[in-house]
Amino acid sequence: MNVKGKSTQMGDWIFVILCVFVGLICVIPMINLLARSLSSSEYLVKHSVYLIPKGLNFEAYTTVLKDSKNIRAFVWTVFLTVVCTLVSLTMTAICAYPLIFQDLKFRNTFNILITITMFFNAGTIPNYLLMKQLNLLNSPLVLIVPACLSVYNMIIMRSFFYGIPESLRESAQIDGASYFTILLNIYLPLSKPVFATLALFYAVGRWNGYSDALMYITNKDYYPLQMLLYNILNNINNVEVAAQEGFSTPGLAESLKAAVVMFSTVPILLIYPWLQKYFIAGVTLGAVKE
Repeated sequence: MNVKGKSTQMGDWIFVILCVFVGLICVIPMINLLARSLSSSEYLVKHSVYLIPKGLNFEAYTTVLKDSKNIRAFVWTVFLTVVCTLVSLTMTAICAYPLIFQDLKFRNTFNILITITMFFNAGTIPNYLLMKQLNLLNSPLVLIVPACLSVYNMIIMRSFFYGIPESLRESAQIDGASYFTILLNIYLPLSKPVFATLALFYAVGRWNGYSDALMYITNKDYYPLQMLLYNILNNINNVEVAAQEGFSTPGLAESLKAAVVMFSTVPILLIYPWLQKYFIAGVTLGAVKE
């Protein structure tokens, strides 16, 4: 029977306290936003709302949800996030898989060229000119194509592929399996944990993205949710525009800000526990039996 020493127990307690402290730092601002979004204007004007709603009021959420622009942007962003995640995972796997083969010609050159793109970027203006030359401005594709592959995520997937025993691939090749068949029937089933993790990275990145829409999109029909909410917050801060939009009441403006943030944050937060199940299932199904 293993008995932990006092120093080890003290280290465990310090680690637990540190995790609780970090967790509170992350959770308390969200609780405060939720409380502000559900509080009435009179308490918000007095700055007396902290962690518990005062004067329970759903007016801010009603204002956000009854606007058809917000619902349309929400549905469009969900569709965009799903498509971008699927395309990005496909491109990442297609790029990472060939680089694990030692006999691939110019393999080291490809690795160097791909890695260089992590550290050097042409810049905003050249990227804009490139999108213009490709006729992608004001097109939904401009929100998908430029960010369909992350070199960092590709390196993560390539490293995971390296961990899969070569004997599995060699035995499949002896049986006459093609490279594509090996990828589909061996590497992908064993890579569920990394696919779930990268799917989360890509989905969160696309859901929270608005800078590409800010630079490349002027058609409001293609505005993702974050871009639309960015404009809403700017309008609330602009006194004249806020008065035209009906947000001139100070308390309502503060409540609406919090409701807007919650409206854009909660849906993506719900993905975390959903994917956590696939992390565990992926490890179980992808385990290599000896």
